Amino acid sequence: MTLLNRLAPFALHRLPPETAHEAAIAALLLGLGGRAPRDVPALSVRAMGLRFPNPIGLAAGFDKDARAIRPLGQLGFGAIEAGTVTPRPQPGQAKPRLFRLPEDGALINRMGFNGCGIDRFCRRLARLYRPMPGGRVRGAGVPLGANLGINKEGADPLGDYAALVARVGPYVDYVTINLSSPNTPGLRDLQSADLLGQILAAIAERNPERPPLLIKLAPDLPDDALQPIIEAAVSGGADGLILTNTTIARPADLRSPHAAESGGLSGRPLHDRSRDMLRRAAALNAGRLALISCGGIESGADILERIRMGCDLVQIYTRFIYEGAAMLPRLKQELLVEMRAGGFETLADAKGTVAISP
Repeated sequence: MTLLNRLAPFALHRLPPETAHEAAIAALLLGLGGRAPRDVPALSVRAMGLRFPNPIGLAAGFDKDARAIRPLGQLGFGAIEAGTVTPRPQPGQAKPRLFRLPEDGALINRMGFNGCGIDRFCRRLARLYRPMPGGRVRGAGVPLGANLGINKEGADPLGDYAALVARVGPYVDYVTINLSSPNTPGLRDLQSADLLGQILAAIAERNPERPPLLIKLAPDLPDDALQPIIEAAVSGGADGLILTNTTIARPADLRSPHAAESGGLSGRPLHDRSRDMLRRAAALNAGRLALISCGGIESGADILERIRMGCDLVQIYTRFIYEGAAMLPRLKQELLVEMRAGGFETLADAKGTVAISP
């Protein structure tokens, strides 16, 4: 990892959070991110019919408008998820809308699905990626996902999600239906089993062929809501779940002066809830859906623990904001050390080796 990548977080954190975010995208577009070495075979993962060079994906929210997919793919992530993208462009919430909570290892955002809209999003992908035999695209160098959402005003969830999948499907390796951002009014209501079933049926009707489809859920779901959602996802033909999005809860031990800001909280305070939701989902799922764990992951030990609990992959966002690309070689080395200590030659050997119950 270059000295530039190690110093970049310190420089960027002297800027306001959203300004720093834009500066990071600009630096990537200038080629300042560098290129990570190839991953060792022991870290590779197969899930949803795809091969991932390592289990560490970049969660949606960093590259909302698909501007820096190629340089992000060179940093060493195992997958990149762009978006959230909506049918029409929208500005999102009023600024300030992104807050660092360094004392808590956390972020709060109320961005509100700000973005360029699906047309410009797909034009960028079309310039960067060429379809390959079998329909997959290889421009990112790693599997690429698109996170799909609905506009704040004038939304038609059934029609919008089906149209978004059709529009972006030729350019990505998987799609994620975002039903769990706390910053779009009414969005989380779509997580009910009945409405989820209707959305999946609409997607299937318009998209008889599509990439693997994931559903991103909120950590604030009641415990008894998870099983019907999983059953609806399986019945509707979904391929996996992402557990979890940000939380509207505020743990009592938050220390940052920004702790009372409204929006979704991510990072270290989400660790226990995200881990618990994975545990319950893995028991209820019984291997029918791919599971991606997201929330409070900061070490190789965290990654291996969640894989042993039954997830296939993990996603990281907040730790990447604080530590930058230097995070990736550290996590991979720690993960390999933990694997050797546990007697696992591959991540497939480790998956599901922790006994769990609903």
